[in-house]
Amino acid sequence: MSTPDPALGFDSLPFRGRARVGAAAPERATAPASTPARIPAAAPPWRIGFAAAAAWFALGLLTLYWPNKAVGFSDWAYTDEFGIAAIAVGTLLLAVASLGPRAGRVALALRPAGPWLVALPVLFAIWEIATAKLALLPTPFFAPPQSLVETYIDDWRRLGESLLHSTRLLAHGFVLGALAGFLTGVTIGWSRTAGYWVHPVLRFVGPVPASALLPLAFFFFPSSYAAAVFLIALATGFPVAVLTWSGVAGVNRNYYDVARTMGASERFLVLRVAIPAALPQVFVGLFMGLGAAFSVLVTAEMMGVKAGLGFYLSWAQGWASYSNMYAALIVMAVLCSGLITLLFKVRDRVLSWQKGTVKW
Repeated sequence: MSTPDPALGFDSLPFRGRARVGAAAPERATAPASTPARIPAAAPPWRIGFAAAAAWFALGLLTLYWPNKAVGFSDWAYTDEFGIAAIAVGTLLLAVASLGPRAGRVALALRPAGPWLVALPVLFAIWEIATAKLALLPTPFFAPPQSLVETYIDDWRRLGESLLHSTRLLAHGFVLGALAGFLTGVTIGWSRTAGYWVHPVLRFVGPVPASALLPLAFFFFPSSYAAAVFLIALATGFPVAVLTWSGVAGVNRNYYDVARTMGASERFLVLRVAIPAALPQVFVGLFMGLGAAFSVLVTAEMMGVKAGLGFYLSWAQGWASYSNMYAALIVMAVLCSGLITLLFKVRDRVLSWQKGTVKW
């Protein structure tokens, strides 16, 4: 029987963790069959949820029981409905905060938004007091929150049609501009000859605001819709092309050398090495292009395209219907935020193999 080398220590035994030679082996501790399962510790109470519920209750009571100050007309419509809706939100938050972990997914979804759930009713209350209750801000330029409720209820059809027109126009221009910019960026990033000819043109034309070319676009294109698509594509394509070119040109040359030693072709190097390595930069360009495309979309719809949210804004401003204008602005903000969120989801899915590398 071989004895362990003292210099190697206890771990040099054939079976790690076995008791020393000559020592009595400890008895294996076994839990009795009747031992109950460990009960998870109770989650702490959601204090911010209780504060948010109190804030929404206060907003509802303020709206219902503080009389409006009528200026030039009888009263603001949907005041009672707005106050009741605020109390309903407060009741829901109170229920979620009281149930705690038993609220399930609702509690998990609302907890990260806790500070905002407190701030929103406070901002609404300040807005309500400055407009409907004290009339500190002049009408009709500033309207209370319930005027937005009136707009969404009475004019939802026109707002919905405008939203659909804007989404379709933005999708056409953004997709075409992203494709053109991506192909341009890959070409000038990979080929020095193409970069020699295209790069100066890109630097000369790209920084020019797309909205400045609005009169020329409406002159050369057969319809205002086609001109708007071209301008949105132009605004999208420039940042996508520049950042794609930067990403392709900045790929580590060692990747190409390794692929070439394994017999990779030029096509393989472009499609399987250069483009995947440049994808984080490509998505940065897509995010920048989306913001530029949205601003051009609104300008084009206000000046040429007779449909969409930009046209709705221009129409509401012409009729001094500022509550409709604010309602359209909120719809625009929700649309832009939703598209950015969707683009983040696409980026996370496409770059899942680079998880831990992409930090934004």
